[in-house]
Amino acid sequence: MGMPAATDSRYWTPEDVWALPDDGKRYECIDGVLLVTPSPRWSHQDLVVAFTDQLRGWVKKRGIGRLLVAPADVRLTRTALVQPDVFVAQPRADGSPAQEKDAELRLLLAIEILSPSTARRDRTVKRAFYQRAGVEYWIVDPDARVVERWLPHDERPDIVSASLTWQPSGASDALVVDLVALFTDALGD
Repeated sequence: MGMPAATDSRYWTPEDVWALPDDGKRYECIDGVLLVTPSPRWSHQDLVVAFTDQLRGWVKKRGIGRLLVAPADVRLTRTALVQPDVFVAQPRADGSPAQEKDAELRLLLAIEILSPSTARRDRTVKRAFYQRAGVEYWIVDPDARVVERWLPHDERPDIVSASLTWQPSGASDALVVDLVALFTDALGD
């Protein structure tokens, strides 16, 4: 199957996305719409690594979920397949780690790093999707060096520029991320 045309009006399913060629692009679908993203820039990936470094030990020590990064397919509904830049999948009901094909997959957190080609979609389509799915969603703006923190029922985000605190259900204490240091370490002064 070739690359779909920009005017393609077909209703895309996760199965359709999985049938596309592995060409280095990131393919997702939400509510029948195909989303195609080119490979990210290095500064984007520096931020993915920085947030992963902040979350990895904290999530593992508390046993609250499984931390992964894109590209990794996440199917939260029958009609949607997404690949958040960084995400934490909640454990299964029996306490075992979440798996890719789990029918009841739940995310505790989804993080997207903005880039010029994804900013509009990350702030509109994906934000609305994650909110409907009950997922806390962080939109990282590398230019402004802030995080837009969206909770499932928020009408407006918290805009965080200094210290970001996260304490999902089941965590005995909160993770505190020094955003000034994180952005400086990842992107420089």
